[in-house]
Amino acid sequence: MMAAMPYSPLASKRWRRLAQLAGQAPRLSIAELCQAPARLAGYSLEVDGLYADFTRHLVTNEIMGALRALAEEAGVMALFQSLAAGEKVNLSEDRPALHVALRSPGLGASASLQQGFQAERQRMMEAAKALREGAWRGETGQPIADVVNIGIGGSDLGPKMACAALAPYAGQGPRVHFIANVDGAEIRRLLAGLSPETTLFVLSSKSFMTSETLANAATALDWLGQGLGLAKPAASRHVLAVTASPRKAAAYGVPPEQTLTFHEGVGGRYSLWSATGLPLAIAIGSEAYADLLAGAAAMDSHFLEAGAASLPMTLGLLRVWYNNFLGWRTHAVVPYCERLGLLVAHLQQLDMESNGKSASRDGKPVGVATGPVIWGQTGTNGQHAFFQWLHQGTQAAPVDFIGACKDGASLPEHHRQLNASMIAQADALMAGRPAPDSHRHYPGNRPSSLLLLDELSPRNLGLLIALYEHVVFVQGALWDINSFDQWGVELGKQLAGQILAGEATPSPATQELRRRTGL
Repeated sequence: MMAAMPYSPLASKRWRRLAQLAGQAPRLSIAELCQAPARLAGYSLEVDGLYADFTRHLVTNEIMGALRALAEEAGVMALFQSLAAGEKVNLSEDRPALHVALRSPGLGASASLQQGFQAERQRMMEAAKALREGAWRGETGQPIADVVNIGIGGSDLGPKMACAALAPYAGQGPRVHFIANVDGAEIRRLLAGLSPETTLFVLSSKSFMTSETLANAATALDWLGQGLGLAKPAASRHVLAVTASPRKAAAYGVPPEQTLTFHEGVGGRYSLWSATGLPLAIAIGSEAYADLLAGAAAMDSHFLEAGAASLPMTLGLLRVWYNNFLGWRTHAVVPYCERLGLLVAHLQQLDMESNGKSASRDGKPVGVATGPVIWGQTGTNGQHAFFQWLHQGTQAAPVDFIGACKDGASLPEHHRQLNASMIAQADALMAGRPAPDSHRHYPGNRPSSLLLLDELSPRNLGLLIALYEHVVFVQGALWDINSFDQWGVELGKQLAGQILAGEATPSPATQELRRRTGL
């Protein structure tokens, strides 16, 4: 029997079939599709505390069937099983992608991996507990009142987003702050309100070579050294390191007993589930952090068990439908909860760093459009910013609306108004409103999904984040790209280093810019 041909979008008959079906889209009416008796049952799902309504989309059962057939041809679920088992799915770096194994070891990760993860998580939780309870003391014997996480990208966005989202669970532990940008004004402003005696810095960098993190760390350590009279502030009780490169942390001066590690197979944008989550564990405590992991694990199991009918698969397929077959190159995310205000930035990195690729898994040109632009803002603020474009602009973009059925941190009447606004916007985008005056005409027929959490709890946040991780994975598998490397971020950093060192041979324009900026 002949071996099956490797999957490639351009060689796929099912891909070509979907291109044919895309011709139906201009004739479809979302409002009419939603009137079908079986539409709600077939286009909604509930996973634990997360309910998803995806009825308002420009797809028929035939289109969804063709999309699921494409996923089968691409071997999406087989690839996910390999990922969950800790196999090397990141081919360009010859590594696994271990974020699922970190929180769902029962899905196939080896015993040695599981033991390593458990040991590191125990060390992280012990450090978090000591800081929360005041047992961790600084050099002058004072308990730590402020923890400053210094990182960037995945070492900043995920933990910072989750700390903001779960602020009501913070309790009485130290205040947690985040510094990422190398703009010195930010760290100067923060340090001006802190005391060296009661401040601890978490230096979070996978490689421990990230230039922005090391620049901010140098400023922080200089502040510590001067404030406490320390010759080696990196070795003091005011510093913890989080890294996949413990030797580099040791060379920097951080003692091994104050260094938390994670596996190099954990990508930065997926590292919230590793020791990178230390600031969150400090902020919300071990029980709530365990609930976050359990929620993510529940979504992992749902994806694996439900397969083609799962929520991650469905939402991932819909994104490919709009991006590749309808030519819509952006996707909006609008959380109707102010505490999820940083979710968009986290998802932007997750999606665009993962799938902003032009090479296939085997290194050839991919040949199809890959990751769309991810953008958005919280509602109702977004309604007074970019919703004009969504409703009446000449381009269209699918929207993810995210809300919570109840919110004990809000006020009842405010929350009613918030959720009414969210549902109304989804219906307005779908139905539109004809008017003889073109200025007041709403074309409608613009798609959206509604993702409703029972409440914004640690477990439900875990469900939501893992859902989006898997949506990104589904798209990457269908485009036959590696969603787990990020070579595209390196060149600019290399050139910046050369400019600072005076090694670059710049163009006349660059020479003028260097002169004007004093470089």
